[in-house]
Amino acid sequence: MTTLDEFLHIGETITLGSHVFEAEEIKAFAAKYDPQPFHMDEEAAKGSVFGRLCASGWHTVSMWMRYNLLHRQGTGAPAWDGPGPRPQFGPSPGFQNLRWLKPVYAGDTITFMRRTMGYRPTASRPGWLVVNGICEAYNQDGVKVMELESAAMLKTG
Repeated sequence: MTTLDEFLHIGETITLGSHVFEAEEIKAFAAKYDPQPFHMDEEAAKGSVFGRLCASGWHTVSMWMRYNLLHRQGTGAPAWDGPGPRPQFGPSPGFQNLRWLKPVYAGDTITFMRRTMGYRPTASRPGWLVVNGICEAYNQDGVKVMELESAAMLKTG
């Protein structure tokens, strides 16, 4: 019978998938959500601290979330034959310690990862847990470009 720790893969690093950040996608995201010159214009980016076109950090985090959800809905959906109904993920109460460690440049391939560290019951919502994890992203050279500590609600009853 599956335990909750097995269902959540406590302590295991899960690879969620990889994404190539193309210049046009970087510019489109920036135009809509983070219109700074180094995200929108190659020439302006050359004169910036980054030296060339790079993705918004919010774009990187958004793509982590996309790959996290695709993984949960696809082949990464954990099996459940434990007691009671299958646990269901709900909303997030937030995150902390978000860090953009290195720029994500046009053409970079970023691999997204998740490691669930533990969980605790909520005092205000019986049958719900708060699941805590570490979220990371690495470029094609194995350099970490983003990390954050996440929390997600999990309905267990």
